[in-house]
Formats: sequence, C-alpha cells, structure tokens
Amino acid sequence: MTYRAPTRDLAFALSEVAGLGQLRGLEPFAGFDPETLEAVLDGAGRFAEGVLAPLNRSGDLEGARFENGRVFAAAGFADAFRRYGEGGWNGLAADPEYGGQGLPRAAALAAFEFVHAANMSFGLCPTLSEAAMHCLAAHGSASQKAIYLPKLVSGEWTGTMNLTEAQSGSDLALVRSRAEPDGNGGYKLFGQKIFITWGDHDCADNIAHLVLARLPDAPDGVKGISLFLAPKLLVDGAGKIGAANALRALSIEHKLGIHASPTCVMAFEGALAELVGQPNQGLAQMFTMMNAARLNVGMQGVGIAERAYQQALAFSLERRQGRSPWASEYPARIFDQPDVRRMLMLMKAKIEAARAICLSTAVAADVAEHSSDAAAREAARLREELFVPIAKAWSTDVGVEVASLGLQVHGGMGFIEETGAAQYYRDARIAPIYEGTNGIQAIDLAGRKLALANGAAVAQLLADMRETATQLRAQKLDAIAPPLDAGIAALERATRAMLDKKGTAAALAAATPYLELAGDVAGGWMHAKAALAASKLESDYGKSKIALAEFYAAHVLAPAPGRLAAIESGAGAFAAITPSQLGA
Repeated sequence: MTYRAPTRDLAFALSEVAGLGQLRGLEPFAGFDPETLEAVLDGAGRFAEGVLAPLNRSGDLEGARFENGRVFAAAGFADAFRRYGEGGWNGLAADPEYGGQGLPRAAALAAFEFVHAANMSFGLCPTLSEAAMHCLAAHGSASQKAIYLPKLVSGEWTGTMNLTEAQSGSDLALVRSRAEPDGNGGYKLFGQKIFITWGDHDCADNIAHLVLARLPDAPDGVKGISLFLAPKLLVDGAGKIGAANALRALSIEHKLGIHASPTCVMAFEGALAELVGQPNQGLAQMFTMMNAARLNVGMQGVGIAERAYQQALAFSLERRQGRSPWASEYPARIFDQPDVRRMLMLMKAKIEAARAICLSTAVAADVAEHSSDAAAREAARLREELFVPIAKAWSTDVGVEVASLGLQVHGGMGFIEETGAAQYYRDARIAPIYEGTNGIQAIDLAGRKLALANGAAVAQLLADMRETATQLRAQKLDAIAPPLDAGIAALERATRAMLDKKGTAAALAAATPYLELAGDVAGGWMHAKAALAASKLESDYGKSKIALAEFYAAHVLAPAPGRLAAIESGAGAFAAITPSQLGA
C-alpha cells in the first residue's frame, strides 16, 4: 500500500486548530510564513513517500542484524539516513548557530509525522538524536555544544538515551551504573544498559550516548544520578574522531515490532565520558531530553495510526462483500457497509484529534521558549507541561486503537502478514510503553501537572474550552456544542475530585481514567475548533471537517462523562484485592 503524506490536513491542523498564528511576530520566526510551511511539508512528504515508505516492509522482514559484535541496519537504511541528513531534516528546529534551520518546533513535529507514518523504525533514530540535541543545548558545556551539536544536526552523528537497566526500568532510583574520575578531568563509565534504541548501527560516523550513572560519593536514590556524554568513537577537542571507546553492544532484542530499529543491550567497560551539567542533577537534565522525546512519541502514535488508516481505507474501497443499504451494486464495496464506515470515521476522527493535541503542545513549547512577553511565556509553559502527558499517552493509545481497527476493517486479510496491516499494529504497540509508560504519564498529569500554578493551568484550559463551546453555539453547530459542554463539565468535576485526593492511593488508581477523559475532551475541543474554521469554507473539505467533528462528538465526547464513575471511586473494589483472589 502506497503512503500519501496528508500535507493538507497537517497545514489545516497547524494553522486553524493548533494556533500557529501565535508565532507570528516572534523574533526567531520572522522569516517563517505560510509559503515556508507549505515548502517544508511538501518536501518532507515527498521524502517520506519516496525514500522511507518503500523501506518499511523490507525493513520489517529483514530487521536489524547483530553479527560479530557489530550492529547493522536493514538494507537501504544507511543510505536513507544519509539523504535525510543531507536534506536538512534533522535540524528543522535546531539553532542556526549549529547548522539548524531555526523553524518552529511545531513545523518540525508536523514534518516528523510523515517520517513515522512512512517508516516508524527509521523515525526512531532521528527522534533520539533530536532529544539529545535538546538536552545538550539546554545543559551542555560550550565545548560540548560546539563539538556535538553541529554533528547531530547534520546527521553525521546520532544520539541515544541510556537510562534503563535490568533492575531499573521506570524506577531510576535503582540505577547502578557508575562513573569514576579518570584523573584527567573526565570520567570512566561502568555498567550495562538495556532497551537502548539505535544504541549501535552503521548509519552514521559516530554515536553520542547520554548515560545516567552514579558518582562515587553520590547520595542514594534519584538525587544521586548524574548525566554523562560518552561517544562510541573518542573525539578530540577539535571534534576529530579517534579510537573506539570502551563501550559496545552486547546484543539486540528480538521484538514484537519495529524490527528495523536496533534495540541494544549496551556495556560500558570503562568508557571515557564527560559530565553534562552539574553532578547529581542528571535526572532533571535527562527530563529535558525525555519531554522532547515524549512529544515526538505522541506524534509517532499519530503517524502509525495515519498509515494504518490509509491502508484500511484503500482496502475498503477495493474489497467487495455482501449487500449494502447505501449502494445498489452487489457485491458492494465494504466501504459502504455501515459498520466498516463507522470504523473508518472513528479512525480518522481520533487521528485528527491526536494530531491537533500534539501540534498544540508544540506551539505552546515554541511560545514558551521564544515569546518576548513574560506572561505569554509562562502561560504557554503551563499549557505545554499540562499537555505533554496527554499528547504522549492519549495519542499513542490512539495509535494502537486505530491500528487494531485497521486489522478489523481488513477482516481475516488483516491477520495475514502479507497484507502489511499487522505490521502497523505490531509497531504501534511499543509507543504506549517507552519514554515512560502511559500509566506513568497519567500519574504525572494527575499528581503534578493538575496542581501547576495552584491549579491555574488546568483552570485556564477549561476556560478556553468553554469559550470555544460558546462560539459553537453562536455558529449554530448544535451537534457539537452540547457534547462538548457535557465533556467540559465532566472534566471539571473530575479535576476537582483528583485535586481533592492528590497524593493518595485513590488518586493513583484513578489517574489513567482521568487522563483518558482529559484526552477525549481535549480531542473534542480540537475538533470543535476545526469545525469553527471549516464553517467558513465553502468546500467539500470544510464539510468533511464538520462531519468528523460531529461524529467525534457523538461517538467519543458523548460517552466520555461515563469515565467519572471510575475517577470518583478511585481504587474502589480493587484496593483490597489479593493475588489469590485473582487466581495466583
């Protein structure tokens, strides 16, 4: 199935829903205009369609290889990554001082959707490199920035994030890797890390590993973690590559999906490294990297969902089965079977909601970083903080749901690997797990983000949603306004309940239902804004946006308040359940 980059949908979502216009007038983006956005999206779309998409199926079948202690990418990936770097796609939002193009992060994220949709295994490599760029730009020394950032931006080198250890998954307090002074102002790293995405490969000249480890005198727990930079090949003060460092891949994992993305077990055996930032501040510094990665992972969910949807739609127009009340011919296209069309509408509606949530988060990040108005920066920072866990968790759940629906549209054909639909489901399933599981995102939202600025962040979000609902009524969009009103009321009530139980087991138990409700309502808000913009268009495209908003209101927003029971009950009956009662 050929992938088509949905450039028009991305441009509409950015301009009419996510609020890209907020960036007009910001000094760093003085030269960014609609024509530039169109050129970026068109170019990224062509690259994704022509270079990355053709490698998706072959990469899945071949996978990455581990041979004689070395890791090799699937055929074609090294050349594709070289072309990706030469095209400037690594550095769309990077600082021009280091070779980047200085575009808004929102525009770069939009282009990144095409990459993940075309080839999610490939997209994971620049995802980690971009996160490494964010981290070094924020916390690196002048020499680290001067040496590493230009190479990461150009794609000559790639970056990784080394957190997880066998005994330390999400609980980083259990990290045991250690760093010892080397006597020359640097450090030697010892330890093993697991699940390191693109930890080794043959697609770039060097790999910059960002590694969490403990100094000899570090306090226990997360307060004793420091962040280190260790290159695969040693680098001198002028940035020249030298001998191999004392680190290596021990193996690669055999995974459910993303077969062409090498997931490595990494051994650090006295690897020479530099401290990044201050000692014992590694967790806070790594979160700069993780927050960037989490938003990109949310867009991965959107991308893989879009790919699954496109294939399901094409199949539904080709496959003929049974009679349809909406078509005279027999056998009818399954597109004309009411339940199949319902599934396709649900897929499309959730994709557009998740896409707009992710892009809105990126716009907020751009304003928070670049606005000259302190109040605007703070408001945008709060919106970004509030939205990141929703963008990551809700959007990646959408990716899995849509990929699963894609299989269902295919029927038995979807369960057969040759059709390719199963790959999207297999690939999508990792996204709710990595960069902090979606349960952790929910705990972050409920336990920390709701209380930001004494609740002002979520209060402003609810106020903005209500303003949109008022505009819906003024425009007589009566199929959308009442479900949105009900969703906002449910979210407000749920928020009060979560704040009342903050810090309790009941709050932890209700965190995931709360995030699901917040995502459902935020998605409805995005569709409402899309419908308002579309109501000014006299075209089939505008009518399609209104139809999607009405469908979402009826099928997602209207049932959303039903989550209140789970949120308000907290742990409810399962608090006292024992393993034996569950059959252990």
